Amino acid sequence: MKKYYIGVDVGGTSAKFGLYAEQGSEGNVEQKWSVPTTGKDASDVLLGKLADSIKEKCVEYNIDMSQVAGVGIGIPGPVDDKGVVLNCANLNFGIVPVKDIMKKLTGVDNVAVGNDANVAALGEMWKGGARGYTDIVMVTLGTGVGGGIVVDGKIHVGSAGAAAEIGHITVEPNETESCGCGCHGCLEQYASATGVVRLAKKEINDHPESVLFSKGDSLSAKDIFDAAKSGDEYACKIVERSVRYLGIALSNIASVCDPQLFLIGGGVAAAGNIIIEGAKKYYDEYSLKALKNKEIVLAELGNDAGMLGCIRLAGAE
Repeated sequence: MKKYYIGVDVGGTSAKFGLYAEQGSEGNVEQKWSVPTTGKDASDVLLGKLADSIKEKCVEYNIDMSQVAGVGIGIPGPVDDKGVVLNCANLNFGIVPVKDIMKKLTGVDNVAVGNDANVAALGEMWKGGARGYTDIVMVTLGTGVGGGIVVDGKIHVGSAGAAAEIGHITVEPNETESCGCGCHGCLEQYASATGVVRLAKKEINDHPESVLFSKGDSLSAKDIFDAAKSGDEYACKIVERSVRYLGIALSNIASVCDPQLFLIGGGVAAAGNIIIEGAKKYYDEYSLKALKNKEIVLAELGNDAGMLGCIRLAGAE
């Protein structure tokens, strides 16, 4: 009888599902779908929606629930090694035993739960840009900055489920503005999409010669990276500062866990080599000799990384 695994990557606006059929040594995602989330639903309501969607799709695809060998779930917040979510800013979750609740709601005994960035790293190691590696760090540059650490093929969770909060590594102790976390000088303030725009807007009025000057409130990170690629001097200055802080953060991480590979993903990473080359330059500048010349590459799976990581987390081969 064919075995199936279901991955559920939960975000503040949608939950992305993947149905993975395991067949011998190879498998594939046979179906994908999503359901909307609002970030305001109570945890029991949202988890009920996820379970209902899983059961409804199994009926639609003529799959008996006994064929579902595992369900993996990625949550945008700290998750401990027992599958308990320890508060989540983007969802209306306090301390929620997601694993136990989903086991009851779905009838599937094997439920695994992890932080969304951690499972994205696992997905990239399994099917993406880190295939063939066992010790990796993934940094996701989006609205914020997230991260995932995989050691010896396993996600590193940490004692409080909050390992790899890479966006909140301090890279500029002299920063006066507060990060969303309440600290000052976090990587997220410089390398996220909102952070890059923040940097540009601080001095934009002093640079009417820049193509960015006319953008006003519509200025985006993409605008800044595109302008830098075209040689705009002010945009180049902003990007250089952003990737410098990213390189410093990666150097600090390497000094602690010495990964084989760094992966850069998230929406900002669509800027491509301008980020990778800059990060490599400053990584090597700030790293000790034994850690220089690490591979720093772009992630490959895009929005599927989390969903695939959830499937792998649940035990799919």
